[in-house]
Amino acid sequence: MAPVYVTRRIPDSGLDMLREAGVEFDMNEDDRVLEPAEMLDVVKGREAVLCLLTDRITPEVMDAAAGVKIFANYAVGYDNIDVAAATERGIAVTNTPGILTDTTADMTWALLMSTGRRIVEADTYTRTGKFTGWGPMLLLGQDITNATLGIVGAGRIGSAVARRAAGFDMRILYTKTTPNPELDAQGAEQVELDELLKRSDFVSLHTPLNDQTRHLIGERELNLMKSSAVLINTARGPVVDEDALVVALREKRIAAAGFDVYESEPALADGLADLPNVVLAPHIASASTGTRGKMAEMCAGEILRVLSGERPVNLLNPEALSG
Repeated sequence: MAPVYVTRRIPDSGLDMLREAGVEFDMNEDDRVLEPAEMLDVVKGREAVLCLLTDRITPEVMDAAAGVKIFANYAVGYDNIDVAAATERGIAVTNTPGILTDTTADMTWALLMSTGRRIVEADTYTRTGKFTGWGPMLLLGQDITNATLGIVGAGRIGSAVARRAAGFDMRILYTKTTPNPELDAQGAEQVELDELLKRSDFVSLHTPLNDQTRHLIGERELNLMKSSAVLINTARGPVVDEDALVVALREKRIAAAGFDVYESEPALADGLADLPNVVLAPHIASASTGTRGKMAEMCAGEILRVLSGERPVNLLNPEALSG
């Protein structure tokens, strides 16, 4: 049995690093998520597991992988892994921060612009033969230049989104537990969430998923937003109460939404896909050839370090290796 298991095919650049280092690995060759029972079986006897955000790495999985040294997560978010349980067992957990910052920020702007200016609606309108000529009231959207952008969670990705907003002369509001000097230098204003929601024309979510952020945006928060506002989510689906979102969009309490992630992914809340004022992408914010390749290389590099007795660079639980 190979010492490494890869739970789903990733770009070859990462796999090639393992091969060149002489490290053997087994891999799930099917383009699907492993069932829980399958996961329990394939991790047995491994020293390292390269897992994806769609894999639930529970204490049961860790116990089945007795002797495993690292779970290298092919994602920046790690809510799919019980990090505390890994720490108790002395198992390293790593992720892929930084690499996908710009790619995700680009996707955020793609959703913001396509939703604000109703591009997907317009494309369907044109393709289905409804376009019969220019009209003064045809598919009116929201101005982006000089609008107010609210960034909920001004970390790496939120800051990158704000940098792009400078080209549109946007006013920036942001929430964060501590000040963000980069955004402050850009003239941004740090505010509480309720104030951000009330004042923003576009609200972009960039928080991690945890107990404090689950359903951070629900019925009450959506009702605080302007009726002309647009909500963008490239963070994690459960940050938004999707049922409440459907009601808000249907009743036009907010103008539109652009989402790349979903509460019960890949399932959508009832009625969401039927709404014309929402743009829905299939969790592809980091899906560029370059970025996904670098993510694969980062995971492979962390595995090689651990197998060589070195400390991982992006270690999420340093307590696991202390002492």
